Amino acid sequence: MNTLPAYSGARISGCWTLRSDGSGGSEGSLDRLLPSVSTGLSPRKRTTSQCKSEPPLLRTSKRTIYTAGRPPWYNEHGTQSKEAFVIGLCGGSASGKTTVARKIIEALDVPWVVLLSMDSFYKVLSEDEQTLAASNDYNFDHPDAFDFDLLTHTLRKLKQGKSVKIPVYDFTTHGRQKEWKTVYGASVIIFEGIMAFADKQLLQLLDMKIFVDTDSDIRLVRRLRRDITERGRDIEGVIKQYNKFVKPAFEQYIEPTMRLADIVVPRGGGNMVAIDLIVQHVHSQLEERKLRWDMAALASAHQAQPLPQTLSVLESTPQVRGMHTIIRNKETSRDEFIFYSKRLMRLLIERALSFLPSQVHVVQTPQGEDYEGRTFHGKRITGVSILRAGETMEPALRAVCKDVRIGKILIQTNQDTGEPELHYLRLPKDISEDHVILMDCTVSTGAAAMMAVRVLLDHDVQEDKILLVSLLMAEMGVHSVAYAFPQVKIITTAVDKKVNDLFHIIPGIGNFGDRYFGTDAPPDWSDEDMDEPAY
Repeated sequence: MNTLPAYSGARISGCWTLRSDGSGGSEGSLDRLLPSVSTGLSPRKRTTSQCKSEPPLLRTSKRTIYTAGRPPWYNEHGTQSKEAFVIGLCGGSASGKTTVARKIIEALDVPWVVLLSMDSFYKVLSEDEQTLAASNDYNFDHPDAFDFDLLTHTLRKLKQGKSVKIPVYDFTTHGRQKEWKTVYGASVIIFEGIMAFADKQLLQLLDMKIFVDTDSDIRLVRRLRRDITERGRDIEGVIKQYNKFVKPAFEQYIEPTMRLADIVVPRGGGNMVAIDLIVQHVHSQLEERKLRWDMAALASAHQAQPLPQTLSVLESTPQVRGMHTIIRNKETSRDEFIFYSKRLMRLLIERALSFLPSQVHVVQTPQGEDYEGRTFHGKRITGVSILRAGETMEPALRAVCKDVRIGKILIQTNQDTGEPELHYLRLPKDISEDHVILMDCTVSTGAAAMMAVRVLLDHDVQEDKILLVSLLMAEMGVHSVAYAFPQVKIITTAVDKKVNDLFHIIPGIGNFGDRYFGTDAPPDWSDEDMDEPAY
């Protein structure tokens, strides 16, 4: 675990650094949870927990930041070589933790971040606890009020780049809502909460621990302003609650964990000197953890290798070759391009269905005779299109699979980093039990296809139940997908040998989406570039 260097007893850039090592003695000084005390603190009244991953956009003066996160990129082996950088933010109620988190996000200027709130992880109350909560006698500011097992499991998966379900806690019913929020890992994860440092296993997941130290009088003023203006309380009641419940809880459970912090931020979000120091350190860590999609290295990694056995290419009959001749011809009109592309898509989907599992099924014909046939042996078939070009294959799938479910993934190449990024995702429920036909019209490097497969795996779809179908693929893309995911079946109508310096398939088909939809491709288009995301 990397930390800032210690300057014992010295004030550095408006902050105090409190220890020199990343793991220190925190494990020895804490049990799994802090010691329990008698309950009696009044709850903070809210309607639902504020999951900081919603809404998915954070607009700053510089850019739009996607706070819903994304799976970090994976290398050509389909594995993630580096984990996300996790920042833990602790501090008293109304200390300005969320403000500090937002200032860090803005100063970092990275496009993908997850902001995870501890408020989402309150335990579901029993009937007796519900009664206490209704009379304001249940202690929501005690460590026992939080589901640390679920919280630790969730943060660990996020750190590994996997998708997670975040509960939404309803403070009216003191239970979790039926619908949970889906969140993805990111380059940076900021986890904030009043008990962020109160759990031993949780501490081990934090790469950087920050304590927001705000004067108690300021925190009281903030609570007064909030509770009076937003919650309709009287000033006497707010002060009484603070003196009787909030202040003792801070002194007993929260303030002692300040010694575990790598850095303390006095004055909260107003301390820009401290925030700049934090940002500099995080930037240095991100440079070390940088995940680049080295397409040039991947292009040479599989040269002269035979095509994988998981690949199935549609037989090049005169009919198939004739249709390829038409759609590859740059002089072909848009109407003809669409017509013959659809014909090829229908043949491609029919070919893909032949690889689904089947079992013997005997039926009786109208003549009263038995016929031994075959039927699909699985729960469901789901189609997932990689937007935008993959969406053109959906009608062919619907034409041959009655009531098929459809999901969509939007992946776009970042022009600055060259990495594919997940911008939009909509998958059917319980997709983990399905056989999935993943559709994209062209695959050149395999970057978008690999990320799409990785997203499906993160949703617990079994690798051997994924079929990647594409009208045209480059050998480079075939090898990339097959090497990273050897159990994924790959079906295409043709494989071209080369990819040029701009990663266009050669001889290729051009930009399929632009030719199909009648839009103009930019000069530096890539076969796997997608439209800008629309939220």
